[in-house]
Amino acid sequence: MAWDVTVPDTSAESHVGDTATEAGAAANQAAANKIAKYDELASTHIFYPVAIETGGTWNHWAVELVQEIGRRVTLITGKPRESIFLFQQLSTAVQMGNAVASSTPLAIRRRCSHTLLSAMFKTCIFVLVGDK
Repeated sequence: MAWDVTVPDTSAESHVGDTATEAGAAANQAAANKIAKYDELASTHIFYPVAIETGGTWNHWAVELVQEIGRRVTLITGKPRESIFLFQQLSTAVQMGNAVASSTPLAIRRRCSHTLLSAMFKTCIFVLVGDK
């Protein structure tokens, strides 16, 4: 299983025309771009393109992945609310990235937002290792 996380800016000039008329348009386009980028990976891996807009909208593959990770964590811990907690943590990471974005230069913003979400998803890897 593999995934690639991206956080498109809901209000970016390149997205605002679509996101003004369709919720999740930037996330769906970003996910489609990831699928095209990793097309060859699909023959050997289950691939999830994870796109979460800065405005908070998730693409459906991101939701499916987090639900699956939460389900597997629940099997290990016996706590049924693991998916909810994971959604909350990832949403908080996006909000923290937004806070950084509003107060720092562009180069630092991109690095911080990517680092926050990467750290969150890396903590989930242990649940999936060794499972097909």
